[in-house]
Amino acid sequence: MEQFSLQLLPENQIYSVKELNSAVREALESEFRDIRVVGEISGTRLATSGHCYFTLKEQDSVVKCVCYRSDYRYLKFKPQDGIAVTVRGQLGVFEARGEYQIQVESLEPQGHGALQLAFEDLKKRLTAEGLFDSLRKRKLPAFPRRIGIVTSPKGAVISDMLHVFERRFPGLHIRLFPALVQGDGSIEDVCRGIEYFSRSEWAEVIIVARGGGSLEDLWTFNTEAVARAIVASTIPVISAVGHETDVTIADFVADVRAPTPSAAAEILSLTHANLLERVSGWENQLTRGMRYRLATAGHELQKLGVERVANTLIRGIGRHLQRIDDYDYRLRDSTRTLIDRLTARHRGLEDRLRRCDQRLQLERAKGRVEAAWAVIGRVIETRIAKGRQTLEISVAALSQLSPVKLLERGYAVVFDANGRLLKDAAAVSPGSDIRVRLAAGSLNAKVTRSQSQLE
Repeated sequence: MEQFSLQLLPENQIYSVKELNSAVREALESEFRDIRVVGEISGTRLATSGHCYFTLKEQDSVVKCVCYRSDYRYLKFKPQDGIAVTVRGQLGVFEARGEYQIQVESLEPQGHGALQLAFEDLKKRLTAEGLFDSLRKRKLPAFPRRIGIVTSPKGAVISDMLHVFERRFPGLHIRLFPALVQGDGSIEDVCRGIEYFSRSEWAEVIIVARGGGSLEDLWTFNTEAVARAIVASTIPVISAVGHETDVTIADFVADVRAPTPSAAAEILSLTHANLLERVSGWENQLTRGMRYRLATAGHELQKLGVERVANTLIRGIGRHLQRIDDYDYRLRDSTRTLIDRLTARHRGLEDRLRRCDQRLQLERAKGRVEAAWAVIGRVIETRIAKGRQTLEISVAALSQLSPVKLLERGYAVVFDANGRLLKDAAAVSPGSDIRVRLAAGSLNAKVTRSQSQLE
């Protein structure tokens, strides 16, 4: 490279820091617009903005690099520490810190197998994200009628596919999104084609197709942008890139991988051809089965006659009885539920009534009355005993004074005819009837003579 002399400061001119950095940036960008630098990557850092920052070093010399988000997404190979690479871009200045840096636009590993290394790197990262997982992939529609194809409108690929569809399944609706499949602009074209069919939702399935070639020829289908466009599609995608031995990243992320573009067409039309054969076979089998059933039914009808009708009636009655049983079970369940509910309610009312029942209070009052009567009874018995004792004493004393006692000593009591007690002999005259009361019995007598006590 020629010696570059930078004359920025005219004599006696004074710059601010910002003005100086801006002038240096303009000078560097105008001189170093498209440069390639070889070195080893270190300090790789992916910012939240999507920009990637790293350092390119060689022995004791380093230069800072930045790959803006718009360029980073299209890199075939993502920066990794310790990898020797060739970067292409332009020299610029980050004015905020006054640092010059390479604004990286593309990046290639050095040495043999650089593309293979980039392929393995992307495969490893997408695998870690689960984009190759079979559980993520969708089934193809059973009978697609509208098919979208993303490929070049020129060449044998589209011609071969249309020939297969016409031969195996005429009448399909095919739409072609013309796209470059190799070289500059091919990545963008393929992504736009996938996004178009996904957004329009016209197609039921998308075929991404290309003929065979070298790893470099097929590189469009090994890029992260195409892989993520396939994953983001709302419609199942078939990858039909290259020959059967060619394998691309698109094959791994697609819902179905076809060995060749023609095979992709056969996959979508094979199901219909087989279906026609199976429908024809089912039709024949159904016809034979119906004929056999009709013949058998006619024979049975003639053989059974009334019995068949009776069986039909019996089955009908059985169904009605079964319905009655069902109603009976439901009625039983409903009745049981009602009884349980009423029983619970009755128990609640009993509990409330028991708490309000006056009989309990009467029982308690009865107990108190019975206890009082017991006390009163004992008092009365005591008083009766004392009264009986007193009565016995009085009776004993009275019996001593009783006239009967006197009569037992030989005295008698005399009554006149009118039953008056006679105390004086002058009260009766001779011939009068008298009654004499003795200690044991009485005597009726007549007065023969009366004698005064004075006499």
